[in-house]
Amino acid sequence: MTYSNPVYTKNFPDPGVLQVDNTFYAYGTNSPIENIPLLTSTDLVHWTEKGDVLPEVGKWAKTGDTWAPEVLRTDAGKYVMYYTASWTEAYRQCVGTAVADTPDGPFVPTDEPLICQDDEGGSIDANPFRDTDGTLYLYWKNDGNRIGEPTHLYVQKLSADGLSLVGERTILLTNDKPWHGAVIEAPEMVLHDGRYYLFYSANAYDSDKYAVGYATCDSATGPCHDAPENPILTSSPGAAGPGHCYPVTLPDGTTWLLYHAWQPAAIGSATPGRQLWLDRLDWIDGKPVVHGPTADPQPAPSIG
Repeated sequence: MTYSNPVYTKNFPDPGVLQVDNTFYAYGTNSPIENIPLLTSTDLVHWTEKGDVLPEVGKWAKTGDTWAPEVLRTDAGKYVMYYTASWTEAYRQCVGTAVADTPDGPFVPTDEPLICQDDEGGSIDANPFRDTDGTLYLYWKNDGNRIGEPTHLYVQKLSADGLSLVGERTILLTNDKPWHGAVIEAPEMVLHDGRYYLFYSANAYDSDKYAVGYATCDSATGPCHDAPENPILTSSPGAAGPGHCYPVTLPDGTTWLLYHAWQPAAIGSATPGRQLWLDRLDWIDGKPVVHGPTADPQPAPSIG
């Protein structure tokens, strides 16, 4: 079977993906009528709309501005969502949490934000990660570009229930490369073949300079080393500003990258907006290599 990009043609920015049994759940940034829209798929190619899984945001947050959700399943069997929203007390964004019994919700928000970093411009783009020993970590970005300050990718340990941060936070990367522009964001930690890889996006999200890079890390908490060949996913004639990626590894060992991208003639436009794309990611000599953005028919993932 073959497929062609985009795999979902409507606006679906900042995909965060969770696999439960044979179903993939993709959570996205808000639509005009949904706080957190959900798509489901059994093959990563065909996606079904499932509606809003976060009917109400936390008491601390403004409605209608919810970004970049990701979901973690705890050892207790609960599903914890991490989402970004605007804080009602200041012109800042914060990361909040919400809990559900099933991956399709509804998720019930907690009353207070988890991270705000008011003095660093706010906090966005949370990514939960479970290490091999079961320890949970959260990665995110301070919104320094909002106030003309540097942006960093942070990590901090999570409690077992996923609802609080433990210990000290650590800076892993900063926007210090020319291609980064004013921002690095959207961290995604991946463990592959015993090595830690931190994927991230950089530059202005509403331009064709937006792209994906990665760093190798000595452990889940760093230190991390930016890859010299970055960026590894950039604009093409068919896709502008590819970014906010989510790597998915299948039972057959192949890795696939879900990400959003604009149509080149419609950068910054809400119609069709940032569509959902899928491309193969190979590991060559310990380095992730993305075969994309592709616009021609490609072999589809083999879901065993």
